[in-house]
Order: sequence, then structure tokens, then C-alpha cells
Amino acid sequence: MSIRLYDTSTRQIRDFVPHEPGHVSIYLCGATVQAAPHIGHIRSGLNFDIMRRWFAYRGYDVTFVRNVTDIDDKIIAKSAEQGRPWWSIGFENERAFTSAYDVLGCLPPTYEPRATGHIPEMIEMMRGLIDRGHAYAAEGNVYFDVRSYPEYLRLSNQDLDGLRQPSGEGETGKRDPRDFAMWKAAKPGEPSWETPWGRGRPGWHLECSAMAHKYLGSAFDIHGGGVDLIFPHHENEIAQAKGFGDDFAAYWAHNAWVTLSGEKMSKSLGNSVLVSEMVKRWRPILLRYYLGTPHYRSMIEYSEEALREAESAFARIEGFIQRVVEKAGPVEAAPDVPPAFAEAMDDDLGVPQALAVVHTTVRQGNSALTADDKEAAVARLAEVRAMLGVLGLDPLDEHWSGGSDRGEDLHGVVDSLVRLVLEQRQAARGRKDYATADAIRDQLQQSGLVIEDTPSGPRWELGTR
Repeated sequence: MSIRLYDTSTRQIRDFVPHEPGHVSIYLCGATVQAAPHIGHIRSGLNFDIMRRWFAYRGYDVTFVRNVTDIDDKIIAKSAEQGRPWWSIGFENERAFTSAYDVLGCLPPTYEPRATGHIPEMIEMMRGLIDRGHAYAAEGNVYFDVRSYPEYLRLSNQDLDGLRQPSGEGETGKRDPRDFAMWKAAKPGEPSWETPWGRGRPGWHLECSAMAHKYLGSAFDIHGGGVDLIFPHHENEIAQAKGFGDDFAAYWAHNAWVTLSGEKMSKSLGNSVLVSEMVKRWRPILLRYYLGTPHYRSMIEYSEEALREAESAFARIEGFIQRVVEKAGPVEAAPDVPPAFAEAMDDDLGVPQALAVVHTTVRQGNSALTADDKEAAVARLAEVRAMLGVLGLDPLDEHWSGGSDRGEDLHGVVDSLVRLVLEQRQAARGRKDYATADAIRDQLQQSGLVIEDTPSGPRWELGTR
């Protein structure tokens, strides 16, 4: 079965046929770095990280470009509000986004271009659009003439007659209020660059058309981003790129929001859902499980209860892995995922259905452990590791274990300490001092450990909160 993806532009699931056989090119609209990321911001990066990993598993060579918008109206407003240079705010928050991607296990992009590093490419594109009759300069601004491109609004399925184009302060000289700014005339105190039409700075949309052209060429496979980018951003990108003469993206993929009380998550929530704060309260691998395992086109309604449910579900997977490793030693991932898992992933990245295969395999493995069938348990763990590896969720992967040697050493130290306490508990039980034995067990549970009494003696594992 070939990979199939939902294409926003056609509103249907299509068979994926790459522009270049054996290669997949993906452009993802990345961070606008006016603030540090919350979990709603980072979901897009996680969803497209899973997409990228699946294409790689299926044998494709993947070029993955994720841009950084380091200059726009919001960053300039923050600069004025905080009395700091715009580039200082941008750089600080770019580092925060990079840290968030890293801590949640996203593979680094092939290229991660900044908008301000590509002013010459933007000037070249504007010149080409003006020459082709798709753009015009007015009072230091450069606008795209939306009536010059008949397919404008096809992606968002809107009617041009009723269009209300978002417009910023200072966008004067438009021939039509529906035209959008590609370049904004310089204002006092704002950053600006020299162009043939006067000093100014980029509009939001131009950078992505120009950078996709530079890094992926005139035609590439997949353009991604959040559903909130369909209009105006992606619609305007298409107009610019195709007006310039590019074929641009063959498929458009959009992830849904993380919501709170039915509303899109926003910065008004404060710091409570910043990735940097969330990882202090929840393990990063659990946050990845919570954000990455719903279908990418489904909304996630954020709640602490939902996170605890995810924690319990993932604990069942980790518990199985730990028990098999204790019994059989290290187990390598299988070379292939089970067919049912692959079928789910091939069908528009059906992660929920793929995850159901993971949990079924875990249950089969636990049954094998109960039956003392070591060979079957090891085989199931190999399959589980293969599936979790594709999702970036293998707890035994070096990213999550902190390096195999240090992880094993740390586990050994903790195991020795816990076993010493458990020996004291056993001694208390041996002398029928059950109050002391129960107090030791309760103290271990308060420390986040679950103690299980088995025929071969007590064993421990990390519990849920």
C-alpha cells in the first residue's frame, strides 16, 4: 500500500507520488519568535516530525525545511513594549523553540532558514512578480495584485468578492483593499533594508515563498503548518510562488490546534502551558505521547486529566518493556513494524490506529510473560520498539535514556538503593512488624515507585503520579 495523505487543496485523501522518485521534500512553516513556545505552538513540529520519520522508514530520502520568522509586526510590537532590540527578542525565543523541539524528541530539520537571512531572495521574487504584472510598488510598499491570479483563494475555498484581507498599519497606496503586502515601507525606529522601491521590511508571507524556492526549488512535495495558516498565509504564499512561475507544493497538510475550553490555545494563558514549564511537571516523553498520538487533523482539548490518562497508558507500555528487559536483557528493535501498524500509518498517518496495534502487542507480550514464554515476550518487545521508534517514543532510545551507558548506570544505582530498602521491608515482614513494612511501602509509593510482590521477590517500577 502506498502512503496516502489528506490534501487540503483538493479536500480529499490522495496517493502520495513524490516529485522526485525516492525523495520527499517538505516545507513546514515554523516559529514566529515573538514569545517562547507553549504546547499549542509545538504540536505542529511534533506532527511533522512523525510524518518525516514515517517517510524515512518507508525508504525515502527526506529533505525537511522548517523556517524561522524572526521579523514581523508582533516581534516589532514586543520590541517597543519591552524596550529591547527586535533581534534580541527573536534570538531568545528562537533558542526557546529549538530547546522545546529538542526536549520533545524532534529530529533537527535539514535546513532552518531565518527570514532576515533571505532579503536578496525576497527582492528577486518581488522584481519577478512586478515584471509579470502580479505586483506593484506604492508609497514604499510592494503589494500583490490578487485579481491578477485567478486561482487565488482556491486553498481556503473562499469567494474573492466577500474577502476581508488582514491589513497592517501603514499599508497605504493599495489599488484594491484585498491586495496584500509583500514588503512594508520603513517606519521610524523599525528595522529596514534597502530595496529598489525604498527601504522597508518583509511582509509576513513573502519569506516562505522565497525560502521554499531557494531550498526546495520551483516544485516540491509537501507544504505543512497549522490550520490557522491556511488563510491568509498559505493562500498568499501560493499566489506569490505561482505568480513567480513556480509549481510550488504538490500537497498541503495542516495540523489541528490544541484547545482549552474549546478555544485555540493562546499566550493569554500565561506561563502554565509553556513547554519549558510543562517539562518540569511532566516527563518530556509523556508530553510527546500526549501531543503526538492523536490524529494530526484532530483537535486536542488540553486538560490535566487527559495528561494523566496519557501517563497511565504510556506507563503500561513502559512497564512491559521494563519487565522483558529484566527477564531477557537488552532487546533490539525489529527491522520491520507489524503490517497492521504500517497499514495505519500509510493511511494519512493514522497514529491512533497505529497506537492501538502497539497496545495490542503489549498485551500479547504481557500474556507471554505470564506464561513464562520468554521467546514470545522478546519478539513482542522487538516489535514494540520498532513501532515506538517510528513515533519517536522508544523509552530505550538514547535520546530518552540519556545515553545507554549512563542510563543503565543510573538505573543500577537506583535499583541498588531501592533493593536495600526492600530488604528492610522484607525483614520487617519476617519479624511480623507489618506497621513498619507498610510504612516503608507507603514511603516508596510517595517517592513515585510501585512495589509488586512476586513469587521471585519484590520488584519495583516507576508509577504514575
